[in-house]
Amino acid sequence: MIRFILSFFGSIFSWIVTALFFAALTIGAVFWMYSRDLPSHEQLAQYQPKTISRIYNSEGRLIDEFATERRIFVPIDEIPKVVQDAFVSAEDKNFWYHAGYDPVGIALAVFEAVKTGGHDIRGASTITQQVMKNFLLSSDRSVERKIKELILAARVSKAIPKKRILELYLNEIFLGQNSYGVAAASLTYFNKPLSELKPYEAATLASMPKAPSNYNPVRNMQRLKDRRNYVLHEMWQNGYISEETYKTERELPVKSVQNGDYAPFRDQLPPRDYFTDEIRRQLSRSFGQDEFFSGGLTVRATVDPDMQAQAARALQHALEEYDRGRGVWRGTGVTIPKDKLGTEADWRAALADVHSDKVPRDVEGWMPAVVLELTSEDARIGIEGIKEEGKGNWIPAKDVQWARKLNKDGKLERKARVASDLLEVGDVVMVRAMTSDSDGSFIRWTLRQVPQVEGAFMAMDVHTGRVLAMQGGFSYQSSVFNRTTQAERQPGSNFKPIVYAAALDSGFSPETVVVDAPIEVNTPQGMWRPKNASNRYFGPTPMRTGLEQSRNLMTVRIAQEIGMDTIADLAEKLGVYHPMKRFLANALGAQEVTQFNLISAYAMFANGGKRVEPTLVDRVQDRFGRTIYRHDQRVCDDCSAQTLPEGEGPRIESNAEQVIDPITAYQMISLMKGVVQRGSGRGVNLNVPVAGKTGTTNDSKDVWFTGFTSNIVASCYIGYDNPRSLGAHAFGGTLCVPVFNEFMKEAVKKYGGTEFTVPPGGHWQNFNRFTGEMVSADATGDYVQAEYIRDGQSTAGMGLVVDGGFGMGSNLPLFAPGQTDESGSTSVTTSSGKTAIIPKQRANFGTISAGGLY
Repeated sequence: MIRFILSFFGSIFSWIVTALFFAALTIGAVFWMYSRDLPSHEQLAQYQPKTISRIYNSEGRLIDEFATERRIFVPIDEIPKVVQDAFVSAEDKNFWYHAGYDPVGIALAVFEAVKTGGHDIRGASTITQQVMKNFLLSSDRSVERKIKELILAARVSKAIPKKRILELYLNEIFLGQNSYGVAAASLTYFNKPLSELKPYEAATLASMPKAPSNYNPVRNMQRLKDRRNYVLHEMWQNGYISEETYKTERELPVKSVQNGDYAPFRDQLPPRDYFTDEIRRQLSRSFGQDEFFSGGLTVRATVDPDMQAQAARALQHALEEYDRGRGVWRGTGVTIPKDKLGTEADWRAALADVHSDKVPRDVEGWMPAVVLELTSEDARIGIEGIKEEGKGNWIPAKDVQWARKLNKDGKLERKARVASDLLEVGDVVMVRAMTSDSDGSFIRWTLRQVPQVEGAFMAMDVHTGRVLAMQGGFSYQSSVFNRTTQAERQPGSNFKPIVYAAALDSGFSPETVVVDAPIEVNTPQGMWRPKNASNRYFGPTPMRTGLEQSRNLMTVRIAQEIGMDTIADLAEKLGVYHPMKRFLANALGAQEVTQFNLISAYAMFANGGKRVEPTLVDRVQDRFGRTIYRHDQRVCDDCSAQTLPEGEGPRIESNAEQVIDPITAYQMISLMKGVVQRGSGRGVNLNVPVAGKTGTTNDSKDVWFTGFTSNIVASCYIGYDNPRSLGAHAFGGTLCVPVFNEFMKEAVKKYGGTEFTVPPGGHWQNFNRFTGEMVSADATGDYVQAEYIRDGQSTAGMGLVVDGGFGMGSNLPLFAPGQTDESGSTSVTTSSGKTAIIPKQRANFGTISAGGLY
């Protein structure tokens, strides 16, 4: 009997041993089979996660971020221990001890799942396994993937330190709200750096990996709190925090940016604008879109925040004044249903949901509002971000009496007398606080609207090309189209300085006499008859007067004389066109150009003819801090010296190409100073030497002014996106010069300005600026003009008259000497409230559209 029993149990034992042997053999075979062709874990050593690219302004302040995955990589030694402990407790409490996988953890997970009927499922994957899944394997749910995960985890635990594995995990893990890694998530949920997180906040982040969408702090607050408290309990049980800390922290409420407990991190940044968006566009072309959005680039932008704000204000003032002068009310076109206006909470929520492309929130002083009530005269409004106090906020009747309402059918109503003539209950509008000029005290709320007319403004350093300000339209939020770099418009007479510079390079002098008289050019499209703005003529006149008074006919004759090839070669050399078409009308600015390209030509006049290219970026560094792009290639040997001789500053040597002859550049400066002093740009009013040129195209579809001091060049353009006339009284001198003035007055305070440097190789000679005749050195009077003439340039031919091969004609309505377009002209008030002179009689197209008029 005993032998039978022993034999029976011996057989069972043999079967068990045999079964275990074959089971082990099978498992070994399976693991051996799946261990083949596994990805190498060595690529983890070259891990470069997708990280945020950040843009800083010239003062070092963060102004924008771009990312496909919002991640900030943080080395493990800079991640606080409380954060590490929270994630280890939540995801893998035996992380520091196991060999990549945790058999005890797997067994406990199975046991608890069975015990709770599947309600409490503990994660069975270790942190190491999750790293394998995220970096080397797919996320599909399969036995095959799980086996490969275990094999790789075991290998990696032997090859890579635990701290490095945890570093990979904490920087890669997705934690919701487009936040990848603990550093980005800390800013997203708490607007805090990792170093400031409390245990309950670290536990909140550690609650997210399980399922971020199921633990949303707004929709699933209680579920998130329960999970957070579970993590805190595990931290206590694992000895990372004390029992007292655990009991205190678990009672704290769930706080987050999403619940309004903290200000969003994005609120600390200025609104995205044309400048940073253009950096995105340019660097995406240069480095590739993937590298820009995920390469962790650090970009130092050239933008001066004060100058950028001033550029926006100056352009917005001009555009709004012009639009308001049209007297048409269009509003925003957005209406909030009356059933959402019942309570303050309701209308505030509805107003907050209105997108910024309808109600731009990036215009200084402007706020979205909704009409809540209309009385017989006034309108009560609710304003975003403004408290409701007393009787509320009101738009009085007198604030609407400037406008006529534009109906949906395109018809205009009669001029408004009361608020209800323009507004209806539920209308979303933009408002601004009107304040006293004397003491800044509040007067009343006033209606605003985004203008239909658009424009662009740009300013840059003439020596380095560093763009200090770029405003590509009225509001970036209402229109992201950057008219500085993307809009191609006719420059009109803003192009004429390039024609005159080509002439000076061809042997002309500022006092070379050119005929100002009618021209007819027979073209395949018909007879082209370019005209002057006033339809009057100077006859034989010095080139200086031709540019100062923006004489089209003189410009055409100069172009014909020197040849369009000469002008086009210079324009292409300056980077204005790529290429320039050789049509005579293009001498008057008929060919479209971007402001970004045109402004650099003026900068080269201002700096003495040196090559300069506009740049929005000083330097770009990669994720490791290595400089991969630097704009300024000038050499400064003295900058590394410990001390410099008394009274001396560092010497910076420029290796820039000399594009324009220095004397030609200075002569152009002198000519354009005359434009500002006596010509079409005489509205410019600065306390430093300044030069520039206006531009107005046919029918005033585009108006320009580009001007410069010894340090800064700035350009303004105004026009409708779909070109149409700005009106009979719209000129570069009346619309753009005020913008230039408003900006440059502040720019000069910061950057100063001096007399322009006179280059060697020339001498001064007095001329009669009306006739072009030389006069004695001691001559005085308004007619005397000192010109800088090249040494060795013959003066024998200066009395000759350039006609371009065209006849002059007879019985022409000529100006008397000293007379200008102001004769027979009209005085108008500009958008800035100043007076300007414009000619009464306008030139017309002729048979072919010419470029510039005035």
